[in-house]
Parts: sequence; structure tokens; C-alpha cells
Amino acid sequence: MRCWVEVSLAAIAQNYRAIRALAPELELVPVVKANAYGHGMTPVAAALAAEGARWFAVSSFEEGLALRDAGIRGRILVMADTGFDPVRHEGLTPVIHSLDEIPEGPYHLKIDTGMRRLGVLARPEEILDAIKRRPPEGLMTHFASSADFLSTQTAEQLAAFLPLVRASNAKWIHASSTNPLHFGLREAWFNMARPGLALYGYVSQPRGPALELLRVTPALTWKASVIAVKDVAAGERVGYGGTYRTPRAMRLAVIGAGYADGLSRRLSSKPPFVGAISMDVSTIDISDTPDLRPGDAVTLLGPGRTAVDLARMAGTIAYEVLAGISARVRRIYS
Repeated sequence: MRCWVEVSLAAIAQNYRAIRALAPELELVPVVKANAYGHGMTPVAAALAAEGARWFAVSSFEEGLALRDAGIRGRILVMADTGFDPVRHEGLTPVIHSLDEIPEGPYHLKIDTGMRRLGVLARPEEILDAIKRRPPEGLMTHFASSADFLSTQTAEQLAAFLPLVRASNAKWIHASSTNPLHFGLREAWFNMARPGLALYGYVSQPRGPALELLRVTPALTWKASVIAVKDVAAGERVGYGGTYRTPRAMRLAVIGAGYADGLSRRLSSKPPFVGAISMDVSTIDISDTPDLRPGDAVTLLGPGRTAVDLARMAGTIAYEVLAGISARVRRIYS
């Protein structure tokens, strides 16, 4: 194989158990959207169902239908789609973002409490009037800055949400994703939560002083095979555009992973990468490990280099690193 990821379903199950132990009173809705953050939506959902998960959160109706086709029988919450069709999408529970789109069946109503992204942005009396006529099964919101303890935004959002919670008869109330769980924001836990990144072994770095409650284990290792090895002299150009010039004699390895596999071009010429990241291959400096040969495996992500580390190198976040691993990269499960 040229490029693959190894996913530990056991680690994901253990992470789920850690979250459940932290908040046993909550109904957990594991977030498996975006191919379970690159880990494989169907295998992950099946593993979590075996651990007792009764709900799953996805982004689109297509993702929800794919879980149904794979035999996942739990409740499926569709968080970021439109055009709910009660016939075609039977068995899926939509999150509604507009008072004009409230369906006849079960739905969860998202309130925009200050993020100004998805969710209903209307006067509280308008929202209450609409939900009295057609009550939601769930009432929810989403925090914009829940790992930032130098900001008042989370408190402000919670203050905007609580009056609607008190006036609502919704069965499920949820506002917390990984961060409010991890950082112990119990006033935002209510009776349902949507853990995402923590399931896959990561939590956000806080800004400011914070209590951290979860200990989770990264579940994914990303590897690529060495395709070629070559020795180059000092002063030679490497890669498209010749943007990198070797500062000394170097031994280079060409590996079978590129931006079509999800390896960000922003890693170009950032050690150990040499020259531009290409579509299908990349070049790395192996001068300090000269025994590498074609067919050997190198680890792009795993012990010694986490998704957080790779994200810092690329100037992005761990979410993008994980979710960006493309579908053509083979997943191997254990």
C-alpha cells in the first residue's frame, strides 16, 4: 500500500466510556459527521452502538441515510442540512434552523445564541410562539468560544439560551460538544451532549485557566510507504517550481502521500518535508535515518506526531487534519 490509516476502534470505545463516566446522567450523541472526523463513519458508529450509544449526529441527510443503509439503528440527528423530506428521510431527525421550516414530526430546534452561524435568530417570544404550536423534541445551541476562558462569549450565549430552556417542554436540551464536557462547564450540560473530537482522542487547548477533566487516546495512525530514495548534492532544487534548494548534501525519500490524500500543501518545505507537497507524493529528508528503503513505512501521524502537532506545522487545527484525510486512503481497523 502506498498510503493508509490504522484506526483503533478499541481506543474510540475507551474514549466513549471515559466521556460516559464523566457525565453518566447525560444522553450522549456521538458526532460521526465528516466520515467520523476521517476515522470512518460506519465502523465507528457500529463500535459506538456496541458500547450502548443510542444517538448519532451527522451533518447531512446523505450521511444519515448511509448510516441507515449500513444497518445503524440508533437515532440519527442531522445537524446542518436543509430540505427535510419526511418520506425520503424517514427515520432521521432534522435540526431546524428557521421557524418557517418546522416539520410535523420530531425535530430539534437550534437557537442562534450569539455564534451567528446556524440556528434561529428571532425574538424569544417569536420562538416560544412557534414551538408552542409545534413543540420540538429537542432544543439546542452551539458555543463559539467554549475553550476560551478569557472570553465572556460562552456565558453570554448561555444567558441567551436559558430563558428558552425554562419556557420549553422539550424532552432533550443540549448545548455541549467536547469542550464544555472536557472543561467541566456543568451549567451547559443539561440532559444531552454531543461529544465529537474527544471520541477520536483529542481535546482543544484552553485559552486562560481551565479545569480539564477528560483523558483520551488518539485513535488514528497515518502511514505512507517509501517509493524511492535518492542522494542529492547541496544546492539542488527539489519539487514543483524548484521552491526548495538543498542547503547541504541530503538523502531524500519520496513517500506515497500527497495533497489528494489530505496532506496539506501548507506543509511544503516544513521539516521533514522538502519542497512542495504534490498531489500523490511528497519528499522528506531522511538524512538522519539513512537506512530507510523503498517499501518501508513512515508515520505521518501517530506516536511522536499528533494531529495537533501536524496542525501547528500547517497553520490549522486538528479537526481539519483528521477530517481532511481523503476517502482514497485505506482505513484498517483493529
